[in-house]
Amino acid sequence: MQADQVVFPDGPACPGWVRVSGEAIVDAGTGPVPDDAGAAQIRHLGEVTLAPGFVDMHVHGGGGAAFTEGTEAARVARAAHLAHGTTTMVASLVSDTIEQLEHQVAELAGLAETGELAGIHLEGPWLSEVRCGAHDPGLLRDPLLADVNRLLDAGRGHVRMVTLAPERAGALEAIRTLCDRGVLAAVGHTDATDSQTRAALDAGARVATHLFNTMPSLHHREPGPIPQLLADPHVTVELIADGVHVRPSVLRMAVCAARGRFALITDAMAAAGHPDGSYRLGPLDVDVVDGVARIRDTGAIAGSTLTLDQAVRFAVTQAQIPLEVAVRAASSTPARALGRADIGRIARGTRADLVVLDEKLSVQAVLHGGRWVE
Repeated sequence: MQADQVVFPDGPACPGWVRVSGEAIVDAGTGPVPDDAGAAQIRHLGEVTLAPGFVDMHVHGGGGAAFTEGTEAARVARAAHLAHGTTTMVASLVSDTIEQLEHQVAELAGLAETGELAGIHLEGPWLSEVRCGAHDPGLLRDPLLADVNRLLDAGRGHVRMVTLAPERAGALEAIRTLCDRGVLAAVGHTDATDSQTRAALDAGARVATHLFNTMPSLHHREPGPIPQLLADPHVTVELIADGVHVRPSVLRMAVCAARGRFALITDAMAAAGHPDGSYRLGPLDVDVVDGVARIRDTGAIAGSTLTLDQAVRFAVTQAQIPLEVAVRAASSTPARALGRADIGRIARGTRADLVVLDEKLSVQAVLHGGRWVE
């Protein structure tokens, strides 16, 4: 297939073509299709942008369903985001009891084993009570290694990322254990100082969970975690581009500071792709009004109702981020963080996951594993 704009792994979006066979991209290039690549058989899609399938490394649900609710609900959430171009996703869980999380992790591991999920993300329960956001503070605790290993064991190798507050007792040892077991350690929901954040990064933490949100604001004498997370060349910086979590000017600032390392995420809860109303986020009641989700009892923002195509569109149209930069932040950057070279890029040998975007950057069609999504 040909398109007027194709987002390749490097350079600006430009005219190009892609050839797919079965589940894989077998060839791709810029400009006209050469005769030896089968020009006569490649269809021109017109004045559209052809992007790699989006990769969401932090999402709690969608389509009215949450990943905490079991296998069938997880499939509903996955389908809702797939329709918006997300061809790979990591299922995020919120803080709960160790017993309940163990059950949820074990169930979602089955979907990771079939390839329906790219892994599981534990956002808690090892978070800061003073930066709990949409987590029940009564469920938060210090990370005991026995609990950490118990949940990783329940995931049968599919727990891909764990967010924790590095200032909690035992957190640095937990980070080292996560790294030893091949799990991404993420800093988030934290009241950490500059030095505590540096210690977490030195221990192996490699992700900043939704930067700016549920952490101290930047202060010139008490900088908190933000400068360390933005400056470290090994850290992938998550950002929620919906205009609610961060303003466009702040998004631009972070993109400049973490060039090539920022990942657009949704942090979406069940209401993504669904109407306003009452929902649940783990054990907490959530009200969604005008597309903004808040915990009923506290008014805290409860994730988002975002989809990744909306995040890309916001980044481009509201924050004036170049199209190819925004697309890579929703595809190749999170794929790289997850250690997945087979997704998130339009390149020979990668999985045939493609998103067709119109001139307004709305999704026209989605190709997943070589098949068009209906």
